[in-house]
Amino acid sequence: MLAQPGSLHQVIANLRDVLIGFLVGLATLFLTIGGVRYLAADGDPGEVERAKKSLRNAAIGYGLAMLAPLIVTLLQNVVG
Repeated sequence: MLAQPGSLHQVIANLRDVLIGFLVGLATLFLTIGGVRYLAADGDPGEVERAKKSLRNAAIGYGLAMLAPLIVTLLQNVVG
């Protein structure tokens, strides 16, 4: 549960939490889709490439989720 925003700092912290949750959820979805595509590819090179692309997108999503606190901190420094 998100805390009630009492200050700009709390709003930014809430934004960070929502952003991380969204990115992790989306990355997990891409990981699942990529895994299922890879298993169902049955050697089809086009489908294997689509599966690899989904897995790559999942890795990018997890990387962005790990960097989200840094990004929010940078935004916080810019805003003041």
